[in-house]
Amino acid sequence: MTAPVISGGRLRGLRLAVPEGWSTRPTRSRVREALFSAVADWLPGARVADLYAGSGALGLEALSRGAAHATFVEHDPRALLCLRQNLQAARLQPKEFELLVTDARLVQPVQGSPFDLVFVDPPFALRDPLPAALLLAGALAPAALLVIEQPSERIAPLRQGDLELRTTRPYGSSSLWLYAPAGTRPDP
Repeated sequence: MTAPVISGGRLRGLRLAVPEGWSTRPTRSRVREALFSAVADWLPGARVADLYAGSGALGLEALSRGAAHATFVEHDPRALLCLRQNLQAARLQPKEFELLVTDARLVQPVQGSPFDLVFVDPPFALRDPLPAALLLAGALAPAALLVIEQPSERIAPLRQGDLELRTTRPYGSSSLWLYAPAGTRPDP
């Protein structure tokens, strides 16, 4: 497996450590490039959540491209080791990130600090990877964007709480499902 590299912004070129084996499945560079092209309008100053963070590639790419803060959520010990290495290599300021060592399905967002952009890149074996608390009032900003990566053969639900499916983008064996509240921002 080729190590992911941050492709844009201030951390461009940073090569990320990834755990060996199949416990994590980093988002392929082509998919990550397309994803960050689609979410570019959500990034400046955004509070981002990177659930099932693995190497932290999505959250680090978001910070590199202008997000103000990223919350990384991971509990696999091998992935955590790499994630911590990557956070250190990125030389981030403490105010720029938070690392939560827990199962992403158990995340409880902090009230008063809603997420503007949430990346959900779970192991494909999980059928219901979205934390229920993420869809409660106050967890997401009014114009938040939710991005879920899933196997292409799965059908995206039309809604996730108050969020509606805006687009599905297939990339070989995986697809990105993008959700936003009705009536907000143009489709990604």
